[in-house]
Amino acid sequence: MTAPVLSVSDLVVSAGPKFDIVRGVSFDIAPGEILGLVGESGCGKSMTSLAAMGLLPSGIRVSGGSIQLNGTDIIRLAPHQRVQRGCGRMAMVFQEPMTSLNPVLRIGEQIQEAVRVHDRAASPPARARELLDMVRIPDATHQLRAYPHELSGGMRQRVMIAIALACRPAVLIADEPTTALDVTVQRQVLGLIRELCDSLDMGVLFITHDLGVVAQLADRVAVMYAGGLVETGDVVPLFAAPRHPYTAGLMACLPDPNSDDPMLATIPGSAPRPNEIKQGCPFAPRCSRVDDICRRGAVPITFNDSGQAARCHFPLTCEAPE
Repeated sequence: MTAPVLSVSDLVVSAGPKFDIVRGVSFDIAPGEILGLVGESGCGKSMTSLAAMGLLPSGIRVSGGSIQLNGTDIIRLAPHQRVQRGCGRMAMVFQEPMTSLNPVLRIGEQIQEAVRVHDRAASPPARARELLDMVRIPDATHQLRAYPHELSGGMRQRVMIAIALACRPAVLIADEPTTALDVTVQRQVLGLIRELCDSLDMGVLFITHDLGVVAQLADRVAVMYAGGLVETGDVVPLFAAPRHPYTAGLMACLPDPNSDDPMLATIPGSAPRPNEIKQGCPFAPRCSRVDDICRRGAVPITFNDSGQAARCHFPLTCEAPE
């Protein structure tokens, strides 16, 4: 098997004593593979990505686990140390490009700055034009002179992807990069990410709350709830037969075009806060299959024949407790 380009093992991110935001998260990403990290707002998706990038906010820290990029543990290295030691080949694209781009600098200046930092052997002007070509922005010479406000939302996001590619990343982290885009532009950006992943043999961690986007783009899925992973597996079998009750609940909430019922299904209750998780399964208060064993002790990870993993005492392939 191909060695993973990014390997996250038992990652714990804390905001204080006994206040874990991310709890024991583990996953691997192979070269040329897209892993979709799915979950509702506040479940820890973005904190996982910021921990991988070394960009956690003040007061929040990694308190356990490891993050290996091409076999090098980078968890204790600041971003500038990663660049100095040659292990800075990981880049991130954020949700809203207008908050990431400098509004008073031309696009060309911003791309060239990234090239000068990460690819000193390249000519910044020539590499900037090459990057715009890679992300399918036409008339590169003209667009390099434009300011961010002169571009559409889709074009600005393509510019952010171009800046991310300046370091020739082995891993690209995309944190809800299509949320602010309309459906047509969203499809184009997703197609671009898939194309770049395949052509550059680059691993991608794609963070979203949109199951439809994951089904369209990802190779594998990791479902996150209350700071931990509850289910992982290949896209097709996981969507065809989810094993964790939370995954099944998310999928049941999707609109059914063949149904006459105007009401959408919901998951009762709400997710617990990090300091409210004591022991047992954090989804137990909302689960229809809950039993006494779910409320105490560690919850085992079970696998099926296709390698689909679910952290549940009673996965959906098992008979529910009476």
